[in-house]
Order: sequence, then C-alpha cells, then structure tokens
Amino acid sequence: MLKTVKQPHSRRYIQVSDGNYLWTLAFSTQLPPPCSASPPQPPAPPRTPLVLLHGFGGGVALWAQNLDALSSSGPVYALDLLGFGRSSRPRFCTEAERAEEQFVAALEEWREAVGLGEMVLLGHNLGGYLSAAYALKYPDRVKRLLLVEPWGFPARPDNPEHNSIPVWIRAIGAVMSPFNPLAGLRLAGPLGPMLVQTIRSDFKKKYLSVFADNTVSDYIYHLNAQSPSGETAFKNMTIPYGWASRPMLERIGQVQANIPIAFVYGSRSSIDSVSGNAVKKTRPDVEIKVIRGAGHYVFADQPEDFNQAVLEILTRTERTLKEEPTEQ
Repeated sequence: MLKTVKQPHSRRYIQVSDGNYLWTLAFSTQLPPPCSASPPQPPAPPRTPLVLLHGFGGGVALWAQNLDALSSSGPVYALDLLGFGRSSRPRFCTEAERAEEQFVAALEEWREAVGLGEMVLLGHNLGGYLSAAYALKYPDRVKRLLLVEPWGFPARPDNPEHNSIPVWIRAIGAVMSPFNPLAGLRLAGPLGPMLVQTIRSDFKKKYLSVFADNTVSDYIYHLNAQSPSGETAFKNMTIPYGWASRPMLERIGQVQANIPIAFVYGSRSSIDSVSGNAVKKTRPDVEIKVIRGAGHYVFADQPEDFNQAVLEILTRTERTLKEEPTEQ
C-alpha cells in the first residue's frame, strides 16, 4: 500500500523489551542503525516530530493518503502498535490497567530507541486513547495531543440496556462476548478476504484515488488474520458493548496544562464531539475540529482537509513554542 507514498522514508523494526519490536516508518529523518548501541543525536529538527498511532485493527499503511503531506514540513513517524500490524504479538495481561500499561511502556521504549526527546502524538481511535494514556504517564515527552475520533473516552451509561441500543446488537453482544472482536474473520478461513471486501466495502471507496483494486481490504484482512494479540488486549480493556473499562474522560483532566489538546471528528461519524466538548468545559484552550463530509476514518474520508487541519495545528504548536519565554 505504501508504494503510492513519494516522500523518502526509512522502514524498520525497532526493538523494545522482551524481544518485541514495533514496525516503524520514518519520514524526513533516519532511523538508528540496527546495531546502534545508543540512540542517534541528530541536530534539532525544524518541527517537533509527529508520531502517528493507528486505531483498533489498523496499521501504518492506512495513513497512505496522509504521509506525504504531513511529512512535507517536518519529521513524521508511523508505527504499528504492539500486538497489531507487523509489530510483535506478545501475550498481554488480562487486567485492563496492566494491558494499557503494556501498550504505553512499549511506546516509551520505542521513543527511547528511536532517539526522540519530545513528540506530538496523533492517535486515531484506540491510538487516541493510548496517546492520552501516554501523556498521563510521560508528560515531559509530549508537546501536543491530537486525538482523532478517539475511542474509550466516555463511561458506559448507567442503563446500558437502554432502548437506544437495538435488541439485535445486545443479542449479538451477549453471544460474542467470550470471543475477540474479529474472531469471525479468522473463522472464515480462505473466505476471509471476501468477507472483508463485503462487510467493509467502504474502505475501497475511501482509497479509490490511489487504489482501484482490493489492495486496502486485503491489507486489512492480513493485518487481522494473524494471532489476535492486540485484539485480545483491546477486548480485555472493554466492557459491553465496546465501552472502555477505564474511561479516559475520568482521567484526561490530569494531563498537564502545558500540553495542548485538539480533538478531530468527522461530521458524518457515529462518534460525536461530546467527549471533546466535555474536556473543553474544564480546559477552554482545547481545540475541536470537525471535518465536513468525513466519517470515523477522517484521514481517509477527507484526506486533504484532514492533512490541512493537522498541518495548521502543528504550525500553531511550533509558533507557541517559539513564543514561550525561556528560563533565566
């Protein structure tokens, strides 16, 4: 899928602890040599590096329509989260808090291995949740949070059996609760690719400007036909029906005030901006951007508008950093 990306970039597995590794793309910069004893010490980049974290069931190639534009003015990294894509698929803890900590610890080890001092985290869906969790744990490493249609922010309503949840969804949820979310795809065996093409035919439309065939749906199938490591971790971090067991809205207020937060939503998404507005009530400086005509996959539905919005936010970030008074 990345054959359409024109900007020069490096690709490599970055080693973290316990023999694990994270598949990484680096733009406008170079990854450290495989046998490097210490992280590289490059000159200060013109822009704080932007790190892209994909959502549940995704991978780095889903940013195919964004990487050229976003890396046009500064360093960009995209990585497959631990347990997803081409990264290692270890066994995660069954406890939600520990599973979250494993994701965050792997990201911190990745940062150290790559040699980044500070970074702007842009996370979609699960990646948005983990970006916020990382900022809570390592605030000195985060210059800004860009949360794109983030999963896991609101708490489950007190009446989850409310009529707003269709009966058929409650029934399927009850039957499928012992299984991983994408178990059906693997059970389909050789029919799996056709299943993805049928159920998620919208993905072909999202990337039609770069792929006229089933490249994207095949990519999604192969991402999720493997051992469901990260998928299992995600399941253990949820409660019926897909709510986070540790809602981020209950904690994001603890993110340091000097870390700007921006939410990006699609106007046609099933996820509305309620969570972003809730955060804005306690932090008036929070920015909320709604991309017209986009659904949950904002960056693929309206890539040009999304890229422009992100670049504008990054420009404001750098301008603010330059205006900050230095300590005497």
